[in-house]
Amino acid sequence: MRSDRCRANGASWGAIWALSAVLALVGSHGGARAEDTVIKRFTSGAGRDSVGIIEAREDAPMDSPQAIYAGDDGGLYLLDQVNGRVLRFDPKAANAQMQSLELPQEVRPTDVVVRRGNVYVWDGTPQALQAGGRADDPVRELTRTRAAEQPDDATLSAFAQMGSQTLGSSEQLLGEQTRGVPVEVKPARQVVSSRGRGSVFADVSTANKPDSATIEVREQTTNDLVARLKIRVRDRLGLVEFLEIDNAGRMFVLTENIPTNSQRPASAFVVRFSARGVQESVYDIPLEESVALSRRFIAISAEGDVYFLRTRNAGVDLIGVGVRPIRASDLIDNPNRPRRKDAVVGKAPIAAVRPLTRRQVIETAVAFESLQWRVTPLAYGLDPDNACSGLNRTRRPWYLAGKVNADVRGVPYCWGCHGSLNQFRANIANGTMAGNVCTHNSPRPDVTGVDCSAFVSATWGLATHFTTMAIPSITKELGNAWELQPGDALNKPGSHVMLFMRFTPDRKVEVMESSTGGCNGRVCRNVYPLSSLLARGYRPVRFRMLDNPQVADISPAEVTSVQDKAKVSESNASRGRRTERASTRQNRHRDQD
Repeated sequence: MRSDRCRANGASWGAIWALSAVLALVGSHGGARAEDTVIKRFTSGAGRDSVGIIEAREDAPMDSPQAIYAGDDGGLYLLDQVNGRVLRFDPKAANAQMQSLELPQEVRPTDVVVRRGNVYVWDGTPQALQAGGRADDPVRELTRTRAAEQPDDATLSAFAQMGSQTLGSSEQLLGEQTRGVPVEVKPARQVVSSRGRGSVFADVSTANKPDSATIEVREQTTNDLVARLKIRVRDRLGLVEFLEIDNAGRMFVLTENIPTNSQRPASAFVVRFSARGVQESVYDIPLEESVALSRRFIAISAEGDVYFLRTRNAGVDLIGVGVRPIRASDLIDNPNRPRRKDAVVGKAPIAAVRPLTRRQVIETAVAFESLQWRVTPLAYGLDPDNACSGLNRTRRPWYLAGKVNADVRGVPYCWGCHGSLNQFRANIANGTMAGNVCTHNSPRPDVTGVDCSAFVSATWGLATHFTTMAIPSITKELGNAWELQPGDALNKPGSHVMLFMRFTPDRKVEVMESSTGGCNGRVCRNVYPLSSLLARGYRPVRFRMLDNPQVADISPAEVTSVQDKAKVSESNASRGRRTERASTRQNRHRDQD
């Protein structure tokens, strides 16, 4: 494993942090920012020094490590869910041997938290695991045992920091929110088991100011005030998450600046406060379009080091984030972020011919997510199904593994598939196999379900499957992400699309999506920081039928054009299926010869 640890002028990593701290104490406004540093690099694969990365394809985002966590033991834990394990290593000794904690076969998590010797993973709900064997064994098995402590409030709050949380009932999505009426709710109290002060809770108050917040931090056992932190961004404040108190008593808060002008990019920051609660430093999180979406992309060590999980096609980097000093009264902003370049896309006719309301969109989305259906042997298919090459992947969505003859929830992800909920039910009744997460090979004609854009197309009432590349032609991009209303979407052309459900009370984004990684291969609800999506290239868009939902507003010529386009698309799809069947028959004849 190659390590790219910083050795600028012979200085160690710790010395750079020390220098940054001195600069912060001096209070030099606009001082130099320490550079981001690659602490450890992973290649793609299944070996000891590699991580599982499933390549991105059109309408199929990359599936790669979803989370990092800084443990109390000084180690960093990387969730390598594609390879079914959690990797532990020392960020201060990147060349040292890593330890592999093997996950139970039936667990397919998207987040990890390590506390008090237990490994907690998020698999729709929190799971408590313990590692067997000796502490220094290179490979240890993680198992569910009675000795493993159940997640407490601090663990649940740690999961919720990055959106891994139990979501409210679907009925909440069908009330005031579906009419686009903002509902102001006080955020839940954040509980943190900190390294420097033990268990504390943080109450965040925005006081109806869109650009600022006050965070009151108190010890949980005594209710004594630790500090009252004030934070203000240049444009509009996104999420505010109290992350950690390090061994020196310094406090770390994750926040976002979300401009109301889409020409200026969204930014995420970790703001560091002194032990007395004075704002002193900022860590600019290096989010960019080429970085794959991950659940927990930030970790804070006991010494106050800030780490970022950066995943690209070539591999995964653990980044030590550089720091820059700021004054106590400064606005939080990243002046070095460039204006984004807009892609030029053409317009196409509105692709729906019936009235559409936001409530109908949300009801359809909820129906896809909440569908209860039985996995028949025909729907399950062969076991094992090794029809997909690369990283020992199979066709079957992970949430269906081992569920033959069992009842499950949610329509499965199926790359290249599309159709309505009724069509999915009919396909299952007729013996079609369910789902296909294999994005390495060509889409299969013998499976049923929906991929990300097919799901959004179905919620918008479209008989035609509009891919992520085609969605810009039937939508308008919103100039301000805060204008998003239930039934709108966050689209990244050529990669992935999510249906917007609502802003949560703590200003995260709740979405419904069909995803291989974030949903374990089905339609599900998820919560993300807004900047994490915007900075990675997701654009807030509104289906034009929702913007102008009257049939009379659609001309006959537009209707005819849409119908013709649908016929051409279906004809091409049928021709592709016939070609693939003919190719399959030819291959069978060759095998027989």
